[in-house]
Amino acid sequence: MYHPTPFNARLCLALGMALVGVYVALSKPLVAALPVFLLAWLRFGIAAIAMLPWLKKPASEGPMSVHTRWLLFLESFLGNFLFSICMLYGVSLSSAVSAGVILAAIPATVAVLSWLLLRERIAPRVWLAIACGVLGIGLLALSKSEHLAQALPAPEADLASRNQLWGNLLIFGAVLCEAAYAVIGKKLTGSIGPKRISALINLWGLVLMTPAGLYLALSFPFAAVHPGVWVLLVFYAMAASVGTVWLWMTGLRVVPAAQAGVYTVMLPISAALVGVLVLGESLGLMQLLAFGLALLGVVLAT
Repeated sequence: MYHPTPFNARLCLALGMALVGVYVALSKPLVAALPVFLLAWLRFGIAAIAMLPWLKKPASEGPMSVHTRWLLFLESFLGNFLFSICMLYGVSLSSAVSAGVILAAIPATVAVLSWLLLRERIAPRVWLAIACGVLGIGLLALSKSEHLAQALPAPEADLASRNQLWGNLLIFGAVLCEAAYAVIGKKLTGSIGPKRISALINLWGLVLMTPAGLYLALSFPFAAVHPGVWVLLVFYAMAASVGTVWLWMTGLRVVPAAQAGVYTVMLPISAALVGVLVLGESLGLMQLLAFGLALLGVVLAT
């Protein structure tokens, strides 16, 4: 079993979170071409085929306890199933830049969950970080509302503003799922290797998504999908289910969960950068201020 050095472990955490931000941003064109549940089902299916060799139990691992099996299910249900639904629907209603600002709340959310679930003490600067995140999200919502009010007729602006609000709420739901994923993942790495964790939680994700995904697949016009979408889908599946999970779990074998939260800063930064540089989204003054506040919250939290 691979045991990374402290430096390599931290590098894995940073690369894993940067990759999450990239595929979160690039999921926007995917949700425009494929229904959310079908997209998620195809993602888990492609990754399940790629990770078949990882399902085999190594000789160094003992039998799984009932507690560990429940943790695996929760890790997949929250970190794969609910995270995918909240993130894909949220990005479809919002933007990659907005997602980047909201996702900057992950380290502070991890701290709050640690306080609630693990009874860890929260320093005053972490509460200040949470306040910065809330203020940043508020500024983001205000800037979006003003932009929509100026660019669209009143009824359309009102509808777009409501969609933006729902999208941002769903992305924050994804933040909660990601924070739970970080806490549970640390417990799992004590008894199971990163590759097997990746394969098992992906398999649970496939099982959970199959009813809705199969139902949509029966009537979906696959021939009408552009070939470029399929290439992006394969990248999305391999990045979301294979690369990021293995990198994160490998890093967690060495780095404590609280310190690992530092590296989630790479997620909102890479999501926003891809949104601006690849998807052509705008980044105005108010959004820059909101993003700066969110990153200040990250610095304070870590």
